[in-house]
Amino acid sequence: MAGQVEGKVALVTGGASGIGEAVAELLAREGATVVVTDMDDLRGPEVAARIAKAGGKAIFLEQDVTSEERWAEIVAEIAKRFGRLDVLVSNAGIGIAVPSITDMTLADWRKQNAVNLDSVFLSVKHSLPLMRKTGGGSIIMMSSLAGLRGAAGLAGYSATKGGVRLFAKSVAMECAAVGDGIRVNSVHPGIIDTPIWGKIPTGAAGAGQNAPIDPEERAKIAAPLGRAGQASEIAAGVLYLASDASRYVTGTELVIDGGMNAGAVARRV
Repeated sequence: MAGQVEGKVALVTGGASGIGEAVAELLAREGATVVVTDMDDLRGPEVAARIAKAGGKAIFLEQDVTSEERWAEIVAEIAKRFGRLDVLVSNAGIGIAVPSITDMTLADWRKQNAVNLDSVFLSVKHSLPLMRKTGGGSIIMMSSLAGLRGAAGLAGYSATKGGVRLFAKSVAMECAAVGDGIRVNSVHPGIIDTPIWGKIPTGAAGAGQNAPIDPEERAKIAAPLGRAGQASEIAAGVLYLASDASRYVTGTELVIDGGMNAGAVARRV
């Protein structure tokens, strides 16, 4: 089915790479005008240009998602250019892993909270009024499998993603209570093959080293389906939540994890 979000205006944070990039490209391919934001002002414009070259509509705006001032500017620019906002995908995030929570610095704890949780709050605070003027829409918050269950070495990350999950539910109930036509859901990827794996600090505090992590090898062991997911598979779930096909879906989680949250399997050789 083509044109599933035809005529909609969508904002995708963290859209310069990985899941955000795949989401931006798919939404544009399905008819949305996409506003791609990211701190990466080199890759971001390339994503928007590639979408335009393929016949889609997209612009890039540089954004530090932890800045409330910049959030106000971004939404004002969207209102000025397009006069509406139908889909908000709060995707930007970082991961900081440590051998033990006792090794995590307060600075890293706060940084991860600022990017993963504060920014989602700011996205809703500043986007919701424009979305309400539009007459409805869909807010999609990128959480994680780590927002549904614990993970050794990722306590700080899990705390932020668990917060996103419950924030989504609460905002969904708030929107339903006022009848504004806005649905709110969270997406929970498992092990997905994206560039973030090469950016996750895993050493003790002050070590300054990033140990290489192979998502495919991890997924072979941990995911019942035996492989890492692809960013395009998460984007397909986001498209569903952004489209009218999910018009009766709000306040819930879409888990896309190859079966990890369901349990474990004894794999046959």
